[in-house]
Amino acid sequence: MTTPEAEQGDVAGADRATSEGAAARPEERLERAVRAAEQALIEYEIAVETFRVEVENFARLHEQRLGPLYARLEELEAQTAEARAARTGDPEDLRKAQEARARVQPIDGVEELLNGWMDSHGLFPEAVAMLTDQPVRPPQRVRPSEEARRLYRELARKAHPDLAQEEGERERREEFITRVNAAYARGDEDGLRELAAEWTAGPKPEEQRPSRSEELYARLEWLAERKELLTLVARQLEDGAIAGMLRLAPDDPDGLLDEIAEKLRGEVAQREAELAALLSQE
Repeated sequence: MTTPEAEQGDVAGADRATSEGAAARPEERLERAVRAAEQALIEYEIAVETFRVEVENFARLHEQRLGPLYARLEELEAQTAEARAARTGDPEDLRKAQEARARVQPIDGVEELLNGWMDSHGLFPEAVAMLTDQPVRPPQRVRPSEEARRLYRELARKAHPDLAQEEGERERREEFITRVNAAYARGDEDGLRELAAEWTAGPKPEEQRPSRSEELYARLEWLAERKELLTLVARQLEDGAIAGMLRLAPDDPDGLLDEIAEKLRGEVAQREAELAALLSQE
């Protein structure tokens, strides 16, 4: 038999459950919104990345097939301007010839300006290795000073991971000792002193974690910012010349390149004929 007190307790419990359920519903809606936004962003990223790869591949093919023809046209333009200037001696023709030659001439002083990282033809292999985090040369040997040895031994004794009794503390010590080892390998006395001061100060107090709702709102904000960034990337791709060419022939971009190449070869033949005519007049 249920007593009135028990019934009242059941009613109160039901009221609490209803209240808690009502309080949880906005959070659940936020979670559903985050999941939907994440899926939409993934699909959008896939679309943007697919388009980027398509544009880059077409740009590479464009350069391979049409680059030599454009370079030949520029060289013929320079030779023609130089031949005309040599024949007329006109200052304006001489200026145009110099400008045409400058457009195809490697840029002087690039190597000195960029401290040996690149020349007019591009990055040196050593620079590429640096930018891609690949080793360029073996690291120099460092002999730590006596003070560095003392600091290192002192820190190793105090912060060794084997002294920890809890997993979290062990992980903290392992991360700290990794930095100590790196500083000692460099012979960095100042760095070791800073690490000693850091260890003496103790671990930083844990920051108060945000609520679940705050985390979800922050996640939605990040997703929105990411979407804006991808939209900017997509717009830049779409506004580029290569994307414009792709729009001209979306079903047959190779055919478009063939058509352009044929026109360029015609221009090359015409420029070669003009240059031959000029040279024959000398």
